[in-house]
Amino acid sequence: MSTLKNATAVVLAGGLGTRLRSAVADRPKVLAEVRGRPFLAYLLDQLANAGVQDVVLCVGYRAEQIQQTFGNAHAGLRLAYSVESSLLGTGGAIRNALPLVGSDPLIAMNGDSYCQTDFPALWAWHHNRDAMATLLLRWIANPARYGRVDIDEKGTIRAFEEKCDEAPPGWINAGVYVLARAVVESIAPGRSVSIEREVFPRWIAQGLTGCPGNGNFLDIGTPESYAEAEQFFATRAA
Repeated sequence: MSTLKNATAVVLAGGLGTRLRSAVADRPKVLAEVRGRPFLAYLLDQLANAGVQDVVLCVGYRAEQIQQTFGNAHAGLRLAYSVESSLLGTGGAIRNALPLVGSDPLIAMNGDSYCQTDFPALWAWHHNRDAMATLLLRWIANPARYGRVDIDEKGTIRAFEEKCDEAPPGWINAGVYVLARAVVESIAPGRSVSIEREVFPRWIAQGLTGCPGNGNFLDIGTPESYAEAEQFFATRAA
């Protein structure tokens, strides 16, 4: 089994952040400041602490600010940039980054959310099940904003449930993935694709698994949730 030392991680950092614009208007949302540091720095620290050495940042909106802030290295990580000339969505962005990815499988993660993650355990889960794609899952009391993920007792994903105003407690997609290159190669290049809505549903019953986790979860996509970030990182380590 390959190790995290050999894994390339792809971080989605190209979004417009329109919902957060009222709170963070002058920069990409991954550069939103939390306790004096860009939010993205916490994600990169997390990967470095897990033993990852290579990261590709998928950038688009105000990409030059991210490049100027982090350069080519952070906390021992080697950083590369996959620049989008047009919005490609989550799946399209990962597909666009594939030429810079040197591993199979690869790690992919959202740049605007943070979930405490046992990366070695997630990596082992994926390999032990010969999975094609593994989603880190998080149980939350009110998944209305996210939609729920239905899994069986072995972690096989059976269905994705759409966002619903009155969703009962359940598992949500925490935005951290281990993906076989074949999954990414199945995405049509050069167009906007949502990995959550267009790619993952196609892989149900074809090696799509969900790894339950209990790490604390934060999504800074709205001004309200961004306001919680200071306290979140004040009390928790990566």
